[in-house]
Amino acid sequence: MADASILELKGLRAGYGEVQVLWGIDLSLRKGEITALIGSNGAGKTTLMRAVSGLIPVQSGSYRSEGEDLSRASAAHILSRGIVHVPEGRRLFGAMSIEDNLLMGAYSRTISSAETKREMDRVYTTFPKLRERRHQAAATLSGGEQQMCAIGRGLMSAPKLLMIDELSLGLSPLLVEQLVAALRSLNAEGMSILLVEQDVTIALDLCDSAFVMDMGRIVRTGSGPELLADPIIRDAYLGVLED
Repeated sequence: MADASILELKGLRAGYGEVQVLWGIDLSLRKGEITALIGSNGAGKTTLMRAVSGLIPVQSGSYRSEGEDLSRASAAHILSRGIVHVPEGRRLFGAMSIEDNLLMGAYSRTISSAETKREMDRVYTTFPKLRERRHQAAATLSGGEQQMCAIGRGLMSAPKLLMIDELSLGLSPLLVEQLVAALRSLNAEGMSILLVEQDVTIALDLCDSAFVMDMGRIVRTGSGPELLADPIIRDAYLGVLED
């Protein structure tokens, strides 16, 4: 039977130099699902994404995707296996146009110009505003347009798992609604998504399942509705006190 998981971590530990941040993370993400990773600032969410994308080394434990051990793989190899990280802060090339930023997402792939155009058209269909502004410098875009461009660049890498760190940070509710709708559409096409999101309500409403992190450990799991109804989660992250 084909592996039903797109990502599986067992006892994963990672950090920065002598500072350990992740303390034995166990989690499994199922293919075709949206998974949310929530927790307070400093819980280790971004560090987990960086470890999975190969930006920091795994100290111990294992990390597999579709049966392949990627624990010691380079960031380039991990990207080639379809694990794509859209980082917090977007990290666009400000002086370059939207279209050139998008093309940077395809640099690691050996595809024809016709295939590149098809991928670009898919991004523009997902985010029509980018097509309208495709020759505009990325630095001149609004925050929401920059986030669309960052996600679009990730899509150009042909992700099997798209990891997005802080989708809604600094954005208006209307733009967040547009981004959420785009993620729902991508997921409906079969794309697996791992979302770190400061707005817990958005994250849990959008996801199929969620993991709660605290102090570098997974402390709670469940479906979005289950965690939204959990009084501990509501008190800690939503400011809702139960009677």
